[in-house]
Amino acid sequence: MINYINLFIFITGGIIISLICNKLLLRFSQSLGIRNKNDVTIRWSNQSKPSLGGIGLFLGFLFATFLYLMLEPDINIFGNIEFIGLFFSASLAFSMGLADDAYDTKPIFKLFIQISCGLFLVLSGTTIDLFHHLVIDSFITIIWVIILMNSLNMLDNMDGITATTVLFALLSCLVSAMLVGDSSQMYWMYIMVAVIGSILGFLRYNINPSKMFMGDAGSQFIGLFVAFFTIKFLWNLGSITQTHSWVSLILALTALTPAAADTLTVVINRLKAGKSPMVGGKDHTTHHLVYAGFKDRQVWMIFSVIGLGSFLLSVGIIYLVLIRFLDATILFLLYFVIVFGILYRNTLKYKSSS
Repeated sequence: MINYINLFIFITGGIIISLICNKLLLRFSQSLGIRNKNDVTIRWSNQSKPSLGGIGLFLGFLFATFLYLMLEPDINIFGNIEFIGLFFSASLAFSMGLADDAYDTKPIFKLFIQISCGLFLVLSGTTIDLFHHLVIDSFITIIWVIILMNSLNMLDNMDGITATTVLFALLSCLVSAMLVGDSSQMYWMYIMVAVIGSILGFLRYNINPSKMFMGDAGSQFIGLFVAFFTIKFLWNLGSITQTHSWVSLILALTALTPAAADTLTVVINRLKAGKSPMVGGKDHTTHHLVYAGFKDRQVWMIFSVIGLGSFLLSVGIIYLVLIRFLDATILFLLYFVIVFGILYRNTLKYKSSS
């Protein structure tokens, strides 16, 4: 049975931890966490702001872990091999992102750490159950981790976009966990709601006009965190409910439509232009919406609507899976196709005037 009082405690604690942490960091961030002050080529904002939001997000994760240990002293969460994999890979992702914020680490080093994070999850028993073949599914899991860590990092190019996208994606995972999860593993829900609370606290300072950025420490950690929970409660919904695994593919794509549409658009356009998809630039779908005449805050609102639609449709897919009406789930692919089509067409129609 779901303990809603504890859920409230965890999400409230996550919000408070995030608000306090970010407020304190802003006070001591006149130079801390601000790099590339004169570099306005890659970053959308031409103002130097502290890239420290990820610290509050990671602290929300740690808060949930140790609060659970206090509330449930008879249950050793570190006795769960999956949680150990999440804890160490999340810590590794956060540390690598923090180093990148401070020192601009090499792309090959970042890729090595991302692969290592994926391996941690695989070795601790968290894999995408798509083809029911350990080697193939393990490879797909590592690729998924790499894609999400890079995709959310790339999407973190304008105030509030990545945090809002992640918020709705985690809400989709939370609903799935509540409907199909084992009540004996409530800590997954507690951890999610605590980080959701941390995201809400971070958005207080990140929505346009923002006071701080998420930074690589935030995008790398949250990318790994979302990768883990989408694997556990979206990708593997088919295996949990003993239904077709292709439904899980549709579910994961729907829940992450904003990030998937942006990443696919950027990759296509950069390859067409003979550029590397891994090099930063002001050519994201968010940027092109500004070129089309929208203000930064309006772009955030557009992506919020897309994220809300992704969440609601994801819940619809989960419901259809539970009632075994699987044929209708294929129609949900239209949402991604429509969103991608509109955003991609806009990048072809409106270009930067600079």
